[in-house]
Amino acid sequence: MARQANLPDESPIDRNHPDALYAQLRNLLRGMIERRELAVNDKLPSERELVAAYGVSRITVRQAIKELENLGYLQTRPGKGIYVTAPAPFYELEVVRSFTQTAHANNRKPGMRLLKAEIVRADTEVARPLSLPTGAEVVFLERLRLLDDLPVVVQRDWFSASLAPGILDIDWTVENRSLYGEFENRYGIVPTRGQSTLSARLASDLEASLLQLERPAAVLTLDQIAYDNHNRTVNISAAAYHPTRYPLSLRQSHRRF
Repeated sequence: MARQANLPDESPIDRNHPDALYAQLRNLLRGMIERRELAVNDKLPSERELVAAYGVSRITVRQAIKELENLGYLQTRPGKGIYVTAPAPFYELEVVRSFTQTAHANNRKPGMRLLKAEIVRADTEVARPLSLPTGAEVVFLERLRLLDDLPVVVQRDWFSASLAPGILDIDWTVENRSLYGEFENRYGIVPTRGQSTLSARLASDLEASLLQLERPAAVLTLDQIAYDNHNRTVNISAAAYHPTRYPLSLRQSHRRF
């Protein structure tokens, strides 16, 4: 059974403090989590209990909780309540490593929700990096990727339909299916190198809804192109990442010449 923290007899919230009330509450709860007074998988007290314990409004409580969710300290479980979770680590950019492999390497549970899976005609923007003529048939996959049941990435992939015939006959509603795993296991295609472009922009309405972001909100974007060891283009992808649940990192080193 999940524990609940002992709430204070007197509120430590200082109404004369320069920090806003929600920021003070956020920092108090965050401190309790970091000191393990509230441990991972412990249930957070209810809104009503927090309002009574800290002498603040429900709006203040909700704002503090929302910020802690965005920082990765709390997770809402529908029908169950709000629970403490571990903040996400930084995920290193690797073109030829799948989302599923990265999740497992960080001891996280990967998940997926299929949004679209169809064969489309490539426009110039898609055809050129795939080394295909405009109008060629390409497979388009759009998926919502999850870590520990939290939505973290809206991922879109394009690749030549002739590269992996019959790939849409696979059950893509399976929670943990990996595109690169299917490439390798079914078709003997192994991405070995590629390039990435990292940027940021405002989330679209759909992305904000899927990633549980309040608009206007920013997303990290990662555009990638992968090649196999025969220099064939395997796929191109465009991903929109939740900026705090899936922070990206780059490994760098200094080399002397």
